[in-house]
Amino acid sequence: MRGVYQVCCAISLTVGALALAQGAAEDRVSVAFSDPARPGLLKAHVMNGGITVKGYQGREVIIEARLRDRESTRTEGPRSEGMKRLNLTSTGLSVEEENNVMSVGASTMARAVDLNIQVPVRTSLKLSTLNDGNVKVEQISGELEINCLNGSVTLTNISGSVVAHALNGPMVATLNKVDPKPMSFSSMNGNIDVTFPPDIRANLKMRTDMGDIYSDFDVKMGDSPKAVTEDSRNKSGRYRVHIDKTIYGTINGGGPEIQFKNFNGSIYVRKGK
Repeated sequence: MRGVYQVCCAISLTVGALALAQGAAEDRVSVAFSDPARPGLLKAHVMNGGITVKGYQGREVIIEARLRDRESTRTEGPRSEGMKRLNLTSTGLSVEEENNVMSVGASTMARAVDLNIQVPVRTSLKLSTLNDGNVKVEQISGELEINCLNGSVTLTNISGSVVAHALNGPMVATLNKVDPKPMSFSSMNGNIDVTFPPDIRANLKMRTDMGDIYSDFDVKMGDSPKAVTEDSRNKSGRYRVHIDKTIYGTINGGGPEIQFKNFNGSIYVRKGK
């Protein structure tokens, strides 16, 4: 049966609006995966705010949502004259779990909500943020899919595979162990700095338009890209020659493809200890 958990309902969960007497707007829930013996998938999305996920040696997913304090002192004009604005005391947190897939969100649009989540170490993640927040993940073993529009991405002590994109922010990732799967790291405006285990075997596909590429691995560079010709002059069209700026290389003899793509930033591929 479809299980929907919301902080406004009491459904065998640990639900708390913490420190409301002091004006703090924070909600907390604990939810178990349907089958805790199997690795679960956590999906989390916020429109305004950040997401922090940490692995721990437990069986439940512990979710804390905190509403950021409003800094603006704006009023609604004459209509609110002589009145006090009442603070919100709920984050709009919602959690849904079905077949070992848990979806987390917060319905507040005008105020930023930060999610702090603890999950079992063996959990895959699919996280996305839009505005005014960063994504931080620590001590996770699984498949990670990260999308951060206006913020930074920091991944620490990760085992598994990563597909991560930060449109307007830097990305720093440290992988202790990698699964033999394709991976991707990309940014539009920010450096990409990724550390891999020293014994990783990979084919590298790398491109940056406005930065440089560095590595302390012994990267065996591939052949230079060949010119691609488009000739449609026989149909009153154009003739065009294009040489791609992507460079290719291999680490430790090659393996699954790892792609790095950047526009306004540099790329750092580091060898871990």
